[in-house]
Amino acid sequence: MHYLFHLGHPAHFHLFKNVISALKQNKHEVSILIKKKDILEELLINAGFPYYNLLPRGRKDSKIGIALGMLEADLKMFAFCRKHKPDLLIGTSISISHVSMILRTPSINVNEDDCDVVPLYSKLSYPWASTILTPEVCRTGKWDYKTVKYPGYHELAYLHPNHFVPDKKVVGRYFSADEPYFIVRFAKLKAHHDAGIKGISSQVAERLIHLLVPKGKIYITSERELEPQFEKYRMIINPLDIHHVMAYAQLYIGDSQTMAAEAGVLGTPFVRFNDFVGRISYLSELENIYNLGYGIKTNEVERFFRVIDELLNIPELKTEWKKRRMRMLNEKIDTSKFMSWFIENYPESINKMKTNPNFALTFL
Repeated sequence: MHYLFHLGHPAHFHLFKNVISALKQNKHEVSILIKKKDILEELLINAGFPYYNLLPRGRKDSKIGIALGMLEADLKMFAFCRKHKPDLLIGTSISISHVSMILRTPSINVNEDDCDVVPLYSKLSYPWASTILTPEVCRTGKWDYKTVKYPGYHELAYLHPNHFVPDKKVVGRYFSADEPYFIVRFAKLKAHHDAGIKGISSQVAERLIHLLVPKGKIYITSERELEPQFEKYRMIINPLDIHHVMAYAQLYIGDSQTMAAEAGVLGTPFVRFNDFVGRISYLSELENIYNLGYGIKTNEVERFFRVIDELLNIPELKTEWKKRRMRMLNEKIDTSKFMSWFIENYPESINKMKTNPNFALTFL
């Protein structure tokens, strides 16, 4: 079989890297198409994955830029598929669904954001996707009839203990893992679904650093341009090493969704500060069911600092979070192993999941 994956974000590389490796090991042909986004190409190159860039120049974040970028990606993917004839298209991608419809090639749209959180994406992709694959807590609205749900998270496709074991020696390439440190993340918040969403402002960041400095080292990773006063905290790191560093951190604090979830499944307490709080189901589950982190809206600045201060004063904080993480792992599956099975056995795997939803639990 020939499988085509479309990756539009560094998180998609992590989501699919083990699935792609498993499919290749089973002698399947795999094509990887991407659009330029942050460190995505660097991750692929470091991993030795060949790929084809649909948008080598990237695209502008304006509405017109997004629309033109989508059209260009559709056309180039269509041409690629006409030439190479993949059997199944897979990805968190609008283009996947469009090309699937035109060429009558089946597609699996893999997503973990609720349809009402990314309404434009949902309206432009879900109607033409053959199958939607999401965590069981995710809302897919009127497209629920074509959705297959599983008890897991995207982050468990690459941070499940079956696939990832934190290594202190990796952290030691940059700094000591035995001394307390904090990871702070500033997201760009410029995607179409980020309209009206606020995160950590410069004023909040300055106050945050003042609170953390007496407690340990601060390392900032940022999508957006850093103000001069924060530059000395910037973390320069091989992107393939970031999860080792996150695993040994005392806290993760940021306005990024994905990195908050990554911290949670690694057993690192997280505090997420943005206006998506309360709207995204899988993060709400990590926060409110498994108590692995806190989501705080930007109009609750004092609560944000109060929660961080409380966490800083919990004895054996990481030991407590390890227990909470184990509870989550005992109830959630190895997402990568499940996806590999689902793709290799598609479309029969749809019927298997529809007739026996508990079948996914065999991938615990």
